[in-house]
Amino acid sequence: MAVIGCGYWGKNLVRNFYALGALVGVCDATAQGRELAAALAPGIAIFDDAERVLASDVAGVVIATPAETHFELAKRALLAGKDVFVEKPLALAYEQGNQLVRLAHERQRILMVGHVLEYHPGIVALYDLVRQGVLGTLQYIYSNRLSLGIIRRQENILWSFAPHDIAVILRLVGSLPFEVLCTGGTYVQANIADVTMTNLLFDNGVRAHIHVSWLHPFKEQRLVVIGSRKMAVFDDVAKQLVLYDQRVEWQEGQPMPVRGEGEAVAYASDEPLRVECHSFLEAIAQRSPALTDGPSGLRVLRVLQAAQRSLVMNGEPVHLPMDGSDSLL
Repeated sequence: MAVIGCGYWGKNLVRNFYALGALVGVCDATAQGRELAAALAPGIAIFDDAERVLASDVAGVVIATPAETHFELAKRALLAGKDVFVEKPLALAYEQGNQLVRLAHERQRILMVGHVLEYHPGIVALYDLVRQGVLGTLQYIYSNRLSLGIIRRQENILWSFAPHDIAVILRLVGSLPFEVLCTGGTYVQANIADVTMTNLLFDNGVRAHIHVSWLHPFKEQRLVVIGSRKMAVFDDVAKQLVLYDQRVEWQEGQPMPVRGEGEAVAYASDEPLRVECHSFLEAIAQRSPALTDGPSGLRVLRVLQAAQRSLVMNGEPVHLPMDGSDSLL
């Protein structure tokens, strides 16, 4: 592997691919990034120009650069015959993402998107609960991803924070929503939303909302899934998944809450990013799609773009065409 970008998030990818014994080079345009790469991964090649990486014989390229550069770098890497891992979002426009997915298919290259939350052992355990029917019929999902900073200059909070939760919710429900509604507020920089609330409506009646903000007094990363039989809460800050034996039952013609105790669900302590990086290596070795492959990233991008359109229209609902390509399970 060669990693392009050794900044805020790229340094974590450098660390993990180096620990997995797969890293041979890192490229960063800044002297600071190159110095950090050399310290994190002694003995690897250091580049200051992405073209040198693409012209090398590395099998895979990992792109951890600003979001607005993802499309062009991923396209150049695929054209150079490389398998590509690109951090979220896949691109900043659906058509760009679609081009990358088509190009990867034509060139028979692996294309994977960095939706790291999908590899979190706690989320994997939550997927299992839903698939096994433990929660019953899904009814409602909501997520809060809130903190103070890091405030981006190029992308808004929707594109920076929400892809994680959109990816997980689409996987849990098993389809794309048919309606997306998003509202938000801009307080720090002109035309860059700092807070958004996105509502998704699915054709099976499930509703979901995603609240993201980098203007919040404390850190919260919580996903709540409500089923007809039980409820589950994944709290990434508290590092726990709790299953609640709670629901609403009809008794003598009246809806009555049934309250039960919460039970912690055990899950592995593996670092999600390490699992994700290993998944990319496996996909390359086996020539098979990763969990968060190109089409998966494209579905997330489709929802993001609809949410952005709704946001600029002050919360007007945007409807997605249901073309039969939205099945995820």
